[in-house]
Amino acid sequence: MKKNKIIFWVATAIIILWEGLMPLGTLLFSPEYATVGTRPLGYPDYFAYTLIICKVLGVLAISYPKTPAKLQEWAYAGLTFSLIFAFISHACVDKNIGYMLMPLVVLAILAVSYVYKNKIPDA
Repeated sequence: MKKNKIIFWVATAIIILWEGLMPLGTLLFSPEYATVGTRPLGYPDYFAYTLIICKVLGVLAISYPKTPAKLQEWAYAGLTFSLIFAFISHACVDKNIGYMLMPLVVLAILAVSYVYKNKIPDA
């Protein structure tokens, strides 16, 4: 039981940092870099800002223990879609293997968080 909680919180902490704090920090402290990842893919600037806000809200939903279960499920789904579409965008546009693999690595960590969330009764 304790092992499951540790695995869940380590995976979730990585997601919090990667999908929540890093984009939010960029938006707040270096807004000129907020569109660096989306502009080369052909997305408009407002898409990057919307994506950052949605990622932060999703991370809050999966990390706050008292979030209703259905909302947590939607947050996991939204983050999953975001990472899958990031992979697809990079695969179609810039074909850079590093840019293509990174969303898949984060998706694997998100999957670990999701699996272990369901293994602990009070998360």
